[in-house]
Amino acid sequence: MARVRVLKRFLKNERGATAIEYGLILALMFLAILGAVQLFTTRAVDIFEAASDAIVSATK
Repeated sequence: MARVRVLKRFLKNERGATAIEYGLILALMFLAILGAVQLFTTRAVDIFEAASDAIVSATK
């Protein structure tokens, strides 16, 4: 009888599901931040290359 009670309590427990949900939200946030940083880096490199090219052509 005690085993059945423990099993019922285990099946009702949602703490593990909540932890998994938070983990998935955290992973999604990480991917969004990673994508934003990658986009920013690409655009920053383009801007600095254009500035460098402009400086080089101005000094010729």
